[in-house]
Amino acid sequence: MNSSPGAARYDEPAYQDDGTACIPDQQRFAQSQSAAARSLWMLLAAVAGVAAGSALATQFPVGGSLTLILAVLALVGGLLSTWSPCGYSSLSLLRPAGRYSAASVLRWTPTFIAHAIGYAVGALVLGSMLGLVGGIALGALPLEYSAIGLAVLAIAYGVHQFGFLKMPYPQRRAQVPHDARFRFRPSVIGLLYGYALGMNYLTYVQTPMLYIVTGAALASGSVGSAIAIIALFNVGRCLPVAINFLPVTDQGVQAWLARWQERAVEVDGFVLIALGSAALALLLG
Repeated sequence: MNSSPGAARYDEPAYQDDGTACIPDQQRFAQSQSAAARSLWMLLAAVAGVAAGSALATQFPVGGSLTLILAVLALVGGLLSTWSPCGYSSLSLLRPAGRYSAASVLRWTPTFIAHAIGYAVGALVLGSMLGLVGGIALGALPLEYSAIGLAVLAIAYGVHQFGFLKMPYPQRRAQVPHDARFRFRPSVIGLLYGYALGMNYLTYVQTPMLYIVTGAALASGSVGSAIAIIALFNVGRCLPVAINFLPVTDQGVQAWLARWQERAVEVDGFVLIALGSAALALLLG
């Protein structure tokens, strides 16, 4: 298989010798890089981040630059959350039915729209909660202090992703309910899955960028800002499901995700260190 998922049909099962349909086990997985290679990537991330932060400081106000850094982190974090049990599940369970055609895509479109609406509702609920709590508990905290704290936390979690530092990672070890597909029509399932995933803490999310996004939403002290931050993260989470508009098989998508699992963790760490370093360079430079 090449490095991008693709096929002529939505569902193309393999078959055992007796003719029974099956999905073959993935045999090829990405391996962790050596400690030296991971150390080099961490150094490159820090250097790139400092350079980016210094450049931003000369072009934009601090507030605008921090907003841009946070927006990139939130969107990338949402995309990288696809490499988690729930990301795998949503891509495989929210599938169009039948062979690929304009008609099958049209029939599936309401499911995708409902899924996006579920994410939007999740952002409204979670963002409102975080904005209210932040406004009460952290409303008087200066922006610089909260931004420096989040930047240091991002770097620490980036080092954690590269395997050099142990950081706490409390998560609810739960997935979206698979049996829902037997009890509801596809659009309802899409809505329920979107809401469950859009709340972010009801299921397992594998990227620590979620903590930075949550911290930023709390530190904003504003319901509107917190909703916008969570919504951007949720946009990144929802977009990968749109791959089902293309003629790809579930087997092809899942195998591609498995192959890039380890690289996704390293990209996660690189982005956390780079953006954390950019924020520190911007604030302390």
